[in-house]
Amino acid sequence: MMLSMLLALAAADPISADRIKADVLQLSSDDFAGRGPGEIGEEKTVAYLAQRFAAAGLEPGGENGGWYQDVPLVRLDRLEGASMTLKVKNRVIPLVLGRDATLSLRNAGATTLADAELVFAGFGVVDAARGWNAYEGVDLHGKIAVVLANDPDFEAGRDLGFEGRRMAYSGRVGVKFEAAAKAGAAGVLVIHEEAAASYPFAQVGSGDALPAMTFAPLAPSAMKLTGWLSGDASRSMLRSLGLDLVRLKQEARRPDFRARPLAGASLSARGEIRATPFTSRNVIARLPGASRPDELVLYGAHWDANGRNGPDSKGDPIRNGAIDNATGTAELLEVARAFAAGPRPTRTIVFAAWTAEEKGLLGADYYASHPLYPLARTAAVINLDPHVVLPAARNIELIGGGRTPLEADLARVATAQGLRTDAEPNPEAGWYYRSDHFPFARRGVPALSFRAGRDLVQGGTRAGEAIVTAYNARCYHQPCDSFSPDWTFAGTAQEARVAFALGSELANSAAWPTWNEGGEFKPLRDETTAARR
Repeated sequence: MMLSMLLALAAADPISADRIKADVLQLSSDDFAGRGPGEIGEEKTVAYLAQRFAAAGLEPGGENGGWYQDVPLVRLDRLEGASMTLKVKNRVIPLVLGRDATLSLRNAGATTLADAELVFAGFGVVDAARGWNAYEGVDLHGKIAVVLANDPDFEAGRDLGFEGRRMAYSGRVGVKFEAAAKAGAAGVLVIHEEAAASYPFAQVGSGDALPAMTFAPLAPSAMKLTGWLSGDASRSMLRSLGLDLVRLKQEARRPDFRARPLAGASLSARGEIRATPFTSRNVIARLPGASRPDELVLYGAHWDANGRNGPDSKGDPIRNGAIDNATGTAELLEVARAFAAGPRPTRTIVFAAWTAEEKGLLGADYYASHPLYPLARTAAVINLDPHVVLPAARNIELIGGGRTPLEADLARVATAQGLRTDAEPNPEAGWYYRSDHFPFARRGVPALSFRAGRDLVQGGTRAGEAIVTAYNARCYHQPCDSFSPDWTFAGTAQEARVAFALGSELANSAAWPTWNEGGEFKPLRDETTAARR
């Protein structure tokens, strides 16, 4: 059945795995220098994408009739010489950055913090709708909040009012930082546990010295620093204080938990940030609709990787990002070609290659805040951010399901192509909040993110899981995320075919997708109903 389905698709297939492979080979080559925003590789990357869109027959969809949308950013480089130390019961413990901890400084120039008290803040959750506030009645000014990764439901074994195994938004690390900052904290340290974080400490440790980015202009922050504390360093500190991490987690799962001092523990840190404003670019192409050009379907993928930063043990300084996300960007180009080569759809289709996803979804967030086309008349967003390059599979994986009726359309389209639609296998990782569809969802635009499945035609789930596990452990955001000539891109092409077919339906429909009743984003969409009449 699967073989016959694949042969039928190949007979009249607008999607080519070979073309996807050719684009990935180019985008992930050393000539593109890791596609770092504001680095030498950006100019070549955005020019390549504009040229490919033009060659496919699309129109420029950016500002002033061009291909680009300017995104004003600031690059934050931590200079050499930064340090961080714990003091536990008057014993000074130097922390090796990248091995024991990570350090992100929030302000330009020099930052110094001396003997700031540590406060255990549990999961660091402030969620009024659920009745949780770890900081209520707690004075955090000048102190460091020490928080757990994920949310209270994680590992609880029972429903505590969050989303069960799936991470809630309040469990995201960035949301914890925001909550602690509002409570007056001088900094936040996250206790690293691999299962709760969804990645090994090596992932954050190896990126410790990578530049951060934010929107320009850079605003002064009362919060001076954030970082991760390795599991070993965390447990050692707690043992010295006579505390046990398991028991602390149990305490933190109570709704009435409040942050409490880690008596006898403090943190000192110093370092300097060089802040460099620059302008990065989203690349925007469009295919105008035949009869309702003011209605839109938006496809997006981020073009950036992590640039020329931090050589690995072999001395390779380039994080080529062949999978993340040259592959998704190549998918975007291929879906654009498929539309351009076929009948003109009723609605306009916009293809956006975002900058600076790896630095916090910045390019997509900037567009969502400064849309070139009205969000109220954007029918849906389809995000292309595959996690791993896989061979042909029997399934696709839906990220963050249970939110929109579009998911049923996705499943129906996938079924027509012989593919099963499964829920993501690791919802505790919070992938729904970690890619470029999310800035649109949080502004009310129905958005989907899915990826090629790991139940492989040859070898089944065991074989697919082995590929995913090896990539996550070794190469995610690392220099070894590099192109392999052995990749067939069969799974990637399956993902692109589903994306193309679903987008074709949306682009030729008069219907306006929405969110499920009771969903957090539905009220936002409902506010703009009049704009779609």
